[in-house]
Amino acid sequence: MSHQHVTLLLGSNLGDRKKNIETALNKIENKIGHILKKSVVLETTPVEFASSNNFCNIAVLLITQFSPQKILKIVKEIEVEMGRVADSKAVGGYTDRIIDIDIVLFNGLKFESANLKIPHQKHLFERSFSIKLIKCL
Repeated sequence: MSHQHVTLLLGSNLGDRKKNIETALNKIENKIGHILKKSVVLETTPVEFASSNNFCNIAVLLITQFSPQKILKIVKEIEVEMGRVADSKAVGGYTDRIIDIDIVLFNGLKFESANLKIPHQKHLFERSFSIKLIKCL
């Protein structure tokens, strides 16, 4: 597969949130591809669930040779390596998390499978913080 431009959105609301994002970005660069651009880090309140723990969020643009499914597999592995206990789909809703990594865009591709939909509709059209971060790239 040729090189693809991918936009990821990362969030953390447990522990040292900025350090968690930094660790995840290092893992992404080592395992998926070179990060071309990073947005600012934005602090936000939780969306679609109640928590007193605010999130730190960042969007990144990277270049990779991997497919969307391969990237999803790697980001899920990174989440587990960093201590994420359960995926939102597995527990049936959103909860506090050490790290969350979502694939938002993949080189203009429209892709849908049982476990992945690109473009990520909520981040592109419903969540104002996501839209703001993505526009920074």
